[in-house]
Amino acid sequence: MINLNGRVAIVTGAAQGIGKEVGLSLARAGADVVIVDVVDKLFEVVKDIKKHGRNTLGIKCDVSNYNDVKNAVDQVIDKFGGVDILVNNAGIYPFRPILEMNEEDWDKVIGVNLKGVFNFTKAVLPKMIEQKRGKIINIASIAGAVVGFMNLTHYSASKAGIVGFTKSLALEVAKYRINVNAISPGPILTEGTEILGHEMYEQIKMAIPIGRWGKPEDVANLVIFLASDESNFITGQNIVIDGGYTLQ
Repeated sequence: MINLNGRVAIVTGAAQGIGKEVGLSLARAGADVVIVDVVDKLFEVVKDIKKHGRNTLGIKCDVSNYNDVKNAVDQVIDKFGGVDILVNNAGIYPFRPILEMNEEDWDKVIGVNLKGVFNFTKAVLPKMIEQKRGKIINIASIAGAVVGFMNLTHYSASKAGIVGFTKSLALEVAKYRINVNAISPGPILTEGTEILGHEMYEQIKMAIPIGRWGKPEDVANLVIFLASDESNFITGQNIVIDGGYTLQ
């Protein structure tokens, strides 16, 4: 069992789905966890974390707005004294053909998915550099980072951008003992995937060699490893977690 006692973690987009499970898993591993999202459901997750006996904080924040992000990180440092783990998970994926996509659609997805990663990373880095330690884990996707999907050009571009950002940043901050890695999930069962319907769910399931959809816990388990000292020699990587979906 990995022990993250004494670590302080921030998880963005943590009110539901993968982010929620990541936050709870970090708490179960012993970390104090800050839950960030734009919806009030985040405070329910805060209550769940308290049940694990961990210190926690819930912050409503628009990750695409740097002032919002800087204020959020300042609150974390004031309360906890530092930041050891950042999980950039916040993301949106509105399906839209490119010919029906307008500039606002594009900017919103890039703003949340990619600029949000930049904003939170930039805000926590000074403290991590001062501490001479840190773990930054960016949630990318097989979409864009590995394969393409129709009607998701904005989402795919943002996720491919996260992988490039991860590799470049890893080189910049390695000398400060800060590890930066990306995770690219494949099909994961969350509230957001329910819109696909039963028929599409079954079709995708048949294409996964392991024979099932992924669960948020599968991604959270990898986050816990990358957040721990056991992964100290891993940086700049994009780790695909998809049950073999992209191997065929």
